[in-house]
Amino acid sequence: MNKTERMLAIILELQSKGTQRAEDLAATFETSVRTIYRDIQALSEAGVPVAGLPGQGYTLMEGYFLPPVSFTAEEAVAALLGADFVAGQFDEQYRIRAVAARRKIEGILPEPVKVEAERLRAGMRLLTAKKHIIGQEMETLARLRSAILEERRVGFHYEKSGMGTVTERQSVREVDPYGLVLIDGSWVLIGYCHLRKEIRHFRLKRMSEVDLLAQAAKKPTDFDLHAYAPVDDRQLVVKVWADAEIANELRTSPHFYMDELVEQEDGLLVTLRVRQPEEILQWLLGWGAHMKVLEPESLCQRMREELVAMLNHY
Repeated sequence: MNKTERMLAIILELQSKGTQRAEDLAATFETSVRTIYRDIQALSEAGVPVAGLPGQGYTLMEGYFLPPVSFTAEEAVAALLGADFVAGQFDEQYRIRAVAARRKIEGILPEPVKVEAERLRAGMRLLTAKKHIIGQEMETLARLRSAILEERRVGFHYEKSGMGTVTERQSVREVDPYGLVLIDGSWVLIGYCHLRKEIRHFRLKRMSEVDLLAQAAKKPTDFDLHAYAPVDDRQLVVKVWADAEIANELRTSPHFYMDELVEQEDGLLVTLRVRQPEEILQWLLGWGAHMKVLEPESLCQRMREELVAMLNHY
């Protein structure tokens, strides 16, 4: 990044984040504090109203707005692909806004840049696990997004994965929503569950009868969704042998719980870590005779019971 690009970026940083210390700007742009001082001085001399607040940092004077910024073809493609993604993976309100944003970007591009951006975009395609969220999941996403913005607790029915009857798997939850995360094409709510008395994760596709409750949602002041990492509680180690016929597919499309693949003469030794066997039972059964559970014995027994139950259907 040259000096001119950095000075423009400093203005955008101050516009979007407000007051910033020289040390913060230096860290953001990977340069020295002395260089930031010189850039601020140059901006002031150019007529940009940057004010220095003793002990706080630099800020733009109220009412100052940067004139429209020109896009390069690559920047335009990045923005357009982002709009395409939001249109496909968010609820209806954001889909409409993403389409509008895409039209505005396309409308302001100079013709040469527009032609180049279209040429670059034609060679890229953004594929996700599913093209669009639909139906109940879209409505759930919109309600949860509103609950987060309004800082309100939500109540809903939740059906866990695994074995057992539908009644055994269902529960009613009240949750203080902290944030929404898109994982492998599926939306997940992260929040404090008042039933379990801890932070839990809930897949939107397993939620129903979602309501915004009257109680205010209490999010800890130190909770940062972007820095949050859940505790790894997958303590059960599963060893599985897989024959050579499916080895390549396992290498290229690993399971979420897969921890290690070790090459064998006649296949692969696969190690998985799970919370409970039911999390991978259907996955193991789906490979048929191409897989054999080696340990733990409790999972081997569970596989035998499921196979006997399946055989009794025929």
